[in-house]
Amino acid sequence: MKQLTKQIAILERVDQLIRLKATGRPKQLAKRLEVSEATVFRIIETMKEMDAPVYYDLTRQSYIYTEKASFKCGFFVQELDEQEGRSLSGGRNFINLHKIFKF
Repeated sequence: MKQLTKQIAILERVDQLIRLKATGRPKQLAKRLEVSEATVFRIIETMKEMDAPVYYDLTRQSYIYTEKASFKCGFFVQELDEQEGRSLSGGRNFINLHKIFKF
């Protein structure tokens, strides 16, 4: 689990640097992130596979987004309004499932 958390943190950092147009060259980014240059290329490729509009801008010598984008991963707490609360079926259905599966 710790490895996954580290990978997510790196993705979030790369996203932040891309939004700031401040990644620098791949070698510089690798040094900043304390990873290999090959890892930087894998990170960028993974982001592209996740539909991130990212490319390397030779003029800026930085990765940039071609449109407004950002990466978010985690859990977010949101209060439900009355209608949303009514549409939930947590408690009673869970009790019924408990009877079926006999945990």
